[in-house]
Amino acid sequence: MPSEPHQQAKQPVSAALAGPYGHPFHPILVTVPIGAWVGSLVFDIASHLVDDPDFLARGAMWLIAVGVIGALAAALVGLLDLFAIPTGTRAFRTGLIHMTLNLLVTASYAGSFLWRHAGDGPSGSVGAGQLVVNAVTLAVLGVSGFLGGKLAYRYGVRVADEATQAEGFLPSRRNSARP
Repeated sequence: MPSEPHQQAKQPVSAALAGPYGHPFHPILVTVPIGAWVGSLVFDIASHLVDDPDFLARGAMWLIAVGVIGALAAALVGLLDLFAIPTGTRAFRTGLIHMTLNLLVTASYAGSFLWRHAGDGPSGSVGAGQLVVNAVTLAVLGVSGFLGGKLAYRYGVRVADEATQAEGFLPSRRNSARP
């Protein structure tokens, strides 16, 4: 039987803000910055492959901005999920590292947006330095995502307990034989 701290980490601190039991908002919200930032790297690379790269450089800059805004929203909800984890546990330490990496990634992308927005904004292909910062920052985000997966799939943070999960494996009414 799971320990009490394990059960505590499954419950939302605030269901209205962090999502109800078994349906946390944080995993939903992280798709916005991840998608925006991956898209920005694709645009950065593509800006070196086309004759008129301005629209791709501008698009990458605005995708970075969308990602930063989405990351801030995800961070607020993720912080609530972190509060549900008992301190002094491996799960809490993993959560702190996950949060720290995400804050560094968000700060890096915010700085990248300002760098790109400086002066008249982007024109021409994205600079090599900006492209490298984007790629390295995205790699750090991948490490943080791995830790987020560890929190959910290994430690079960904000995941329904096994008894609740078992409901999904009962025969459905449509499949059960009735005389």
